[in-house]
Amino acid sequence: MKRFALSTIALLTLSACGLNVCAKDIKIAHVYDKTGPLEAYAKQTQIGLMMGLDYATKGSMMVNGNKILVIEKDSQGKPDMGKSLLAQAYGDDKVDLAIGPTSSGVALAMLPVAEEYKKLLIVEPAVADSITGDKWNRYIFRTGRNSSQDAISNAVALDKPGVVIATLAQDYAFGRDGVKAFKQSLSGKGAKLIHEEYLPTSTTDFTAGAQRLIDKLKDQPGRKVIFVLWAGAGNPFKIADLDLKRYGIEIATGGNILPAMTAYKQFPGMEGATYYYFGIPKNPVNEWLVANHYKQYKTPPDFFTAGGMTAGIAVVEALTRAGKDTGTENLIKTMEGMEFQTPKGKMIFRKEDHQALQSMYHFKIKVDPAFAWGVPELVRELKIEEMAVPVKNKR
Repeated sequence: MKRFALSTIALLTLSACGLNVCAKDIKIAHVYDKTGPLEAYAKQTQIGLMMGLDYATKGSMMVNGNKILVIEKDSQGKPDMGKSLLAQAYGDDKVDLAIGPTSSGVALAMLPVAEEYKKLLIVEPAVADSITGDKWNRYIFRTGRNSSQDAISNAVALDKPGVVIATLAQDYAFGRDGVKAFKQSLSGKGAKLIHEEYLPTSTTDFTAGAQRLIDKLKDQPGRKVIFVLWAGAGNPFKIADLDLKRYGIEIATGGNILPAMTAYKQFPGMEGATYYYFGIPKNPVNEWLVANHYKQYKTPPDFFTAGGMTAGIAVVEALTRAGKDTGTENLIKTMEGMEFQTPKGKMIFRKEDHQALQSMYHFKIKVDPAFAWGVPELVRELKIEEMAVPVKNKR
């Protein structure tokens, strides 16, 4: 009787599974700075990730008959915490892959953990070049843009004859990698970088740094620009309070989240380049994101929402193409060179460093009373083919 019961169970199991492997949960860890100085960015990424999974699975949260489960972990913006939580996710939670984090410093601490456990880490939105550069390993893919993509696109906006530039950036991986990439991206069209100013990430009083920038620029001939590269807390645009116009000094910067871009209204005509602004890309994925974000949250999707959605789409696309074999090696093989559609249009995971190649957007700020922020109007889309993003890993 016992033998019959066991045989019956086995037959029922086989029938439920078919001739294929039984369905299983696909577990994804999202390790991100849910609290800490980059909390606003992290919240957007999480919203975007869940919307991306919803969009790519057509609301089912299933891939190839397998249910997707997302496990959230808060790195708090602390590298040691991020490293520990990722090891916990791979080792204890047995996740299939991980996404995150928000901070470049946390990301750099997490990279060796992915290599140790031989599990995928899809980096979104941490930006530092070194993540897919000299600190990279083959288990790392990045959907977010890197410092070089930011830098190349902003250099296009500013690299013109007679332009003299000083930079203001945060004194950590994001800021230093960003300025380094920006400097390397000035292509000899006439602009020159004469000073780099780095301030702590916790800076709230920018007076001393601004004065050093003014002293370096005020006597320079030609067009004088302070290029701001800043993330998280603090408002570096307060340097405008020092009456920069008196010295003929302008401010330029890249894109940011909408609350930060309220400061851009002070600078109509300011040029720069951005990763994303909801009103710029014209494609079906972005149309879905904008419509559904308005429906759910009564606001437009923001800078990092698009990134989170991109990561979610990339995961579903990779799992779908990988079929029954969702092991790390097959996912790597599947994702190298993979093209996929995002709110920004086409992206491609470059085989050499797993960096997602993508368009960027040269903008000019317009003041529109209908919006609380300075509106980035598209000057030109900088397409994948135009960007020539260097490969910086040494493997």
